[in-house]
Amino acid sequence: MRRLFGTDGVRGLANGELLTPEFAVGVCASAARTLSNGSGQRPVAVVGRDPRASGEMLEAAVVAGLTSAGADAIRVGVLPTPGVAHLVAETGADLGVMISASHNPMADNGIKLFAAGGHKLPDDLEAEIERGIGAPVTGRPTGAEIGRVWDAPDATSVYVAHLLAAAPGSLSGLRVVVDCAHGAASLAAPEAFRQAGADVIALHAEPDGLNINDGVGSTHLAPLQAAVVEQGADLGIAHDGDADRCLAVDGAGNVVDGDQIMAVLALAMREAGELAHDTLVATVMSNLGLHLAMRAAGITLDTTKVGDRYVLERLREGGFSLGGEQSGHVVLPGHATTGDGVLTALRLMSRMASTGSSLAELASVVTPLPQVLHNVVVTDKDAVAVSDEVAEAIVKAEAELGETGRVLLRPSGTEQLVRVMVEAPTEAEATAVAARLAEVVAAAS
Repeated sequence: MRRLFGTDGVRGLANGELLTPEFAVGVCASAARTLSNGSGQRPVAVVGRDPRASGEMLEAAVVAGLTSAGADAIRVGVLPTPGVAHLVAETGADLGVMISASHNPMADNGIKLFAAGGHKLPDDLEAEIERGIGAPVTGRPTGAEIGRVWDAPDATSVYVAHLLAAAPGSLSGLRVVVDCAHGAASLAAPEAFRQAGADVIALHAEPDGLNINDGVGSTHLAPLQAAVVEQGADLGIAHDGDADRCLAVDGAGNVVDGDQIMAVLALAMREAGELAHDTLVATVMSNLGLHLAMRAAGITLDTTKVGDRYVLERLREGGFSLGGEQSGHVVLPGHATTGDGVLTALRLMSRMASTGSSLAELASVVTPLPQVLHNVVVTDKDAVAVSDEVAEAIVKAEAELGETGRVLLRPSGTEQLVRVMVEAPTEAEATAVAARLAEVVAAAS
């Protein structure tokens, strides 16, 4: 049986083959039983969602599953994923449930689970929850033992207060356009930025349940780029549907990606004595430009597999204080248990305000190298991994590029694909090397 949980919960077409109300009841009942505190007391769960229409249906099913297992449910309504994680820790809840498909189209949805403290679940707990879905249950709660449901109307205010406490200094004098993707940050992000002192122009902050991520947000930056230039803003901030990621646009409309944001924050934190072990954690997909910039600054770059869960695991293992992904998932463990796009934006703007530098000036510490990616369809990705011809081609390409380029071959976790990524000083060189490697990979399968 294939695993239901991916790198970020369960995701799929809402009310389709998998992500049905029946499934939501089952997975959340199993989660409540698995993640209960073992003290004999009634477990408590925090439940939040993004504004997509199917979230209303799934929220009802999630709550039904939790209460049927004897857990109390605290509904916090529409709130960013990191806000739900924060409230799990803040309230001392035993688990949290976020109903969201992040940057996916409106028709999709998902269920993300958090353990006590607001942390994502390790593989063994996810596997235990999966085994419990639909399993026979004895001694089901009845009468007064059935879970109760409570609403938390002040959840956004609590979350915003937490964000402001984690953002040093006033943002007075900064003008920012924030693209909320008609998603979970539509209220929290503009409010947090305004309370921090910024002049805020909210873009795509009118969710109707159907328009989330529809040509807007962190995966569609063109509208934000145009708005920043038109409004004469200092910068733009783009969130995805559940606001756990942040990308930026400088005053001239140029994109500032997650690698550049991490570099800016790493230098600021090192200067303030907050960068634990002078180390930044990123995935293998971060651009070589980030590696070179951190090396020049005397900062160690520790790399993990692709996926913010692996970044989170490494941060906790090493006691590090900053990590993230090129896509804009940035994690500050001293203030959040998961990627928080609104917090990232506040910290980025704080650096601009404290230094008096433009975002373009700060981001220039990283010069991204041209990157070419080929998804090579193969018949046997395992054969590619042990191929002598592929290994020889990689050695040759790495020798050709030297320290000014990089080669990465990564098999897909779900498909018969091998991803061939090459970075080089010029687009032409990256394209040529990637094409040669792709041919060798295809032939080896």
